[in-house]
Amino acid sequence: MIKHPPKKQDLPTNLFEEITKKHPDKMGEYLDYYKPIDNKGRYLPFDEFRHRVKSGLDLNLSWAMTKLSRGGQRIDLLALGDDYEPCRFILTPTIHKAVSNSDRYATTGALELISSKIGENHHFNYLLNDLIEDEAISSSQLEGAATTTLIAKDMLKRKRKPRSPDEKMILGNFKMMKFAWDKRKEPLSVDLILEMHREGTESIDDDKYTPGEFRKTDDVVVAGADGETLHTPPDSKGIAKRIKKLSEWANSCHDDADGSEYIHPMIKAVTLHFSIGYEHPFRDGNGRVARSLFYWYMFKNEYAAFRYIAISTLLKAAPIQYGKSYLYTETDEMDLTYFVEYQCGIILRAINNFRNAYKKSLSDIESFNTWIWESGLYKSLSEKQRIVFQVAKSGTSKHFTAVNVKDNLGCSYNTASSALNGLVELGIFTKQKKGREWLFSMLDKGKIQDNWKS
Repeated sequence: MIKHPPKKQDLPTNLFEEITKKHPDKMGEYLDYYKPIDNKGRYLPFDEFRHRVKSGLDLNLSWAMTKLSRGGQRIDLLALGDDYEPCRFILTPTIHKAVSNSDRYATTGALELISSKIGENHHFNYLLNDLIEDEAISSSQLEGAATTTLIAKDMLKRKRKPRSPDEKMILGNFKMMKFAWDKRKEPLSVDLILEMHREGTESIDDDKYTPGEFRKTDDVVVAGADGETLHTPPDSKGIAKRIKKLSEWANSCHDDADGSEYIHPMIKAVTLHFSIGYEHPFRDGNGRVARSLFYWYMFKNEYAAFRYIAISTLLKAAPIQYGKSYLYTETDEMDLTYFVEYQCGIILRAINNFRNAYKKSLSDIESFNTWIWESGLYKSLSEKQRIVFQVAKSGTSKHFTAVNVKDNLGCSYNTASSALNGLVELGIFTKQKKGREWLFSMLDKGKIQDNWKS
């Protein structure tokens, strides 16, 4: 059970007078809490803060001291809900770092630079095609889809029809992410958000989702694992009006570095994510739309590498913390720092995963080229066989079919099939029948070396 912070009216109006009255000899100790973050750089919610207050000090007075320091540094973002309650945030070290890393490694220019360093563009394109599916799959799994990642990737690569509601959800998310990319040049509007929802939820369970329509009732709540109501969204009657104001805010210019209202695009993208989750404008599918809008705004502002940076993979690993970041904000005067900082921590890890995949890809290419040259295998492989072999060796994909090789390499089915069967004949791959098609996979390196020697 999360311990909510004391309400504003329950905190002393004259803090220093109250401390002098109750603990005149401990003013210095209370002043230790006059800072927005702790000594480890953490922006603690009250639920965690209460366990770190020194013995002998009043918890509420210590919390009031921290709140006072935060109040002077908060930056206005936007207003949400029926009463248009203002949301604010503070730039913490984690947020600063995430902003910096996004600017250094996730822009369209940075992606182009990475591509040029790889050299073997076919291999890198194969890697990117694989990464682009991760967000759609993990976002669906975060919402409860039970299909495995391997099966989901196979469905998307083969473009086969989904066989279950879970697969329909994954396909819908994939379409939603594509929609976010295709519509990145358009301004945000009520119609675009409705269309995004329709794109991602249509034909899954139309009675449950009512695709492309805002909810018309107030029987929708966000519940915890034990059924406890964690969040009651604002009234349904004002949804269209509030989403229109949210769109106007998103379309307003906040990226003028010389202006007094500067907000970094990534902060605005995270705020859009939070806003949809808070408003909960749809009967279902709100989380997916919220995360897709985050990506849409990043794409819009030339952060193209986010096509291949999956935040939901990491959110899925810690869904409770994801939920808490919403709750901490809502119960502490709409202090959006909790949500923004949590998301920035996720973004930092996701960018790092993307960079590691790129570095591993680059390293694998270099070592592979040396190995195949020294072994004499190089001359025996066609260009397409080298690409498939390298992808398999790097661990990016473990299983191949003629259909997904055709799609990823942009060649004919016969060419893809011939390349895969050739790898089997060379003692590099093995194959087995699965349904109506052959499934190819790479042998372990020792076996390949034994086969090549013989």
